[in-house]
Amino acid sequence: MKTPPRTAPGGYVLSHIRDEAAPDAESYSLRHRHRPWVVHQKLVALSFLGDTALVILALMLAYLVRFETSMQNFGVMDAVIDFRSYFGHVLLGSLLFVFLLANFRMHDPRNFLAIRRTIRGIVKASLIWLTAFLTLALVLKIEPAISRIYCVLACGLAMTALLSWRWLFYCVVRREPFAAALRQKALFVGWNEECERAVRRFKDGRSHQISVIGAVRPGDDGFETEPPAEVPQLGGYNGFRQTLRSSGADIVMVVDGCVPRDEMLALAETCGREFVDFKLIPNCFQILVSNLQLESLHGMPVLGIGKMPLHHAFNNALKRFVDIVGAIFGLILFAPVMAVFGILVWLESPGASVIYRQRRIGLNGRPFEILKIRSMKPDAEFDGSPGWTVKDDPRRLKVGAFMRQWNVDELPQFWNVLMGDMSLVGPRPERPELIEDFKEEIPHYNVRHNIKPGVTGWAQVNGLRGDTCLRERVKFDLDYIENWNFLFDFQIMLMTLYKRGGAC
Repeated sequence: MKTPPRTAPGGYVLSHIRDEAAPDAESYSLRHRHRPWVVHQKLVALSFLGDTALVILALMLAYLVRFETSMQNFGVMDAVIDFRSYFGHVLLGSLLFVFLLANFRMHDPRNFLAIRRTIRGIVKASLIWLTAFLTLALVLKIEPAISRIYCVLACGLAMTALLSWRWLFYCVVRREPFAAALRQKALFVGWNEECERAVRRFKDGRSHQISVIGAVRPGDDGFETEPPAEVPQLGGYNGFRQTLRSSGADIVMVVDGCVPRDEMLALAETCGREFVDFKLIPNCFQILVSNLQLESLHGMPVLGIGKMPLHHAFNNALKRFVDIVGAIFGLILFAPVMAVFGILVWLESPGASVIYRQRRIGLNGRPFEILKIRSMKPDAEFDGSPGWTVKDDPRRLKVGAFMRQWNVDELPQFWNVLMGDMSLVGPRPERPELIEDFKEEIPHYNVRHNIKPGVTGWAQVNGLRGDTCLRERVKFDLDYIENWNFLFDFQIMLMTLYKRGGAC
């Protein structure tokens, strides 16, 4: 007797997903025929062997530098150390280092195209290795005693070697056909503006880690918005399992709300049987998506926006330390420059203040006075209406054009940084009169005020300064807030020096 199709409590028929004929032996091969596993295995082996070889060589080189050069005279040496007695240390250190690299998924093919993730993983593994190896040697009382200078040298050499090797490895695998073999194929069920945004991000990525192979119509009502022409429509929801097999999808991304809850569960089960990753795109979050976290409140799963990187005490303290050091250095270094241009401004407009103070909005919406060397005429805003400067602004002083081109007028803001009103890097602060309109017109504008404003910022070094599209600037600011890390700040500072485009 034929088994009737099963129905969910709401009356939805699930047979078109759950009860499809079981795949035969040839098709039930974990979808290996859809993915170039041979390429993956070779690249995994190459990355593992390369990492292992470089770690061993770095630890051996550290021994030679520490004990076979003039550095052997530094520190306290209880006895003469030969390589045979230190070979066990090199072996143990190498095993621990390789284990840490594996722990940070350095040999996962999905990370080969993610160079930033790779760099962060190597740096973290190296620093953890340094602490763990010294602690292990102390606890186990290994003989001969581990040299701390040796450990620091080994950590530095290994980190440098791994970063150089992985950059070369990345430059190779980002090219076709390796990149095509490593990209994950994404299949969308349903389509809305969030999918549109996701596709643009996939394409904008440096290494293009995900390729969209199509969209499946979720039901009789069709798509919420029509997919673009470059995203093929792969039929309807009823033939989902066959579409999944024939397309070779690695990820299924389902738009939240496009199908009923019971059908969503059926989709997840089908993806599990086909060894496909199942992802849900929430349609209620359009901001700070990288910080969405699933938390448990008394056993109930709750999805919400978690802490930003700079909300953590250690990160905040580290950034503040860099700000203080950088501000002191900047004030000392540029004091003569500020003095010279201050005199030039005073000569061009005698009687007017050399330092221009202007109210801006800072951390948590608190106002403060930003300091600049005045580059405009004293009556630049005689009508009382605030606004941005424009190209070839006629209100500028003669020396003001040069100062603004080279950001000399922004140098007094090192004092704002030292006083804690600003940071060296962050979203540029705006005037309160302008913010009243911005926060109503631009979604999520005020999120920028969750961190201190900066002398320079991610938007500014990407050419968005002065009279430019504020919506684009906000996107860059939010990207900075989401993805802040210590090296990101230094990258922006170096780009500021190179492009001379840090402030506005």
